[in-house]
Amino acid sequence: MNSSPDDQKPFGAYAPNAMQRAVIAAAHGSGLKRGAFRPWLSRIVNLLGSGPIDAHYQGASFRLHHLASGTERGALFNPDYNLPELDFLREHAPSGGTFVDVGANVGTYAVALAKHVGANGRVIAIEPHPVSNARLAFNASASKLTNLTLVKAAAGDIDGELMIETDGDNLGASHISTTAGIKVPAHRLLTILRDAGVTQVDALKIDVEGYEDRVLTPFFRESPESLWPRAVAIEHLEHKAWLHDCIKDMT
Repeated sequence: MNSSPDDQKPFGAYAPNAMQRAVIAAAHGSGLKRGAFRPWLSRIVNLLGSGPIDAHYQGASFRLHHLASGTERGALFNPDYNLPELDFLREHAPSGGTFVDVGANVGTYAVALAKHVGANGRVIAIEPHPVSNARLAFNASASKLTNLTLVKAAAGDIDGELMIETDGDNLGASHISTTAGIKVPAHRLLTILRDAGVTQVDALKIDVEGYEDRVLTPFFRESPESLWPRAVAIEHLEHKAWLHDCIKDMT
């Protein structure tokens, strides 16, 4: 599960054909880039040529498996996908800075921020799902990054193992499970950062589908303030699943 035949071919092998480029360009220049239209656009592009699409997003190179991934559809059809969050993180992670991405998926944040902080900066990308982290590794390589450290594990409240499962075929919706799924290594965020030799975090983004509190609350309770990120972008749509108010723990 760590790689697929698609990821054995060099970047550019899946460049869009002329008709696919026309559909993608139409989306970029209109309201079709919005989320409600993207699944339909993805099907059209796939009919015009099956397989992933090699494309550029936020200054980096990505192989986008758009048909079964909401995140990858967003990056393909909307050049401004997640732009407010990216701009916020770029503002707080300067050139030479350190960015940590918890739940990095295929790297739409991590790879873009690695480009931004430059060769003297660092990005720690934490992604447990073997398919997602293989895609992230490909995208980092295609973007010629040397400053991104990929941690193939889940961040959590234990050093051990956790189970993750995916809702349908959307890898971006992978979440911690107590019943079934894929068994993956798990580490406290503090453990991950110490093992990576990180002593300062300029910005952190976390999206772990309702498990954010289990990652952040132990981290802020256990780590020295010198390691606390200066800025945090947190996905809180699943906050009702939280056991602790991790936003309050940050203050």
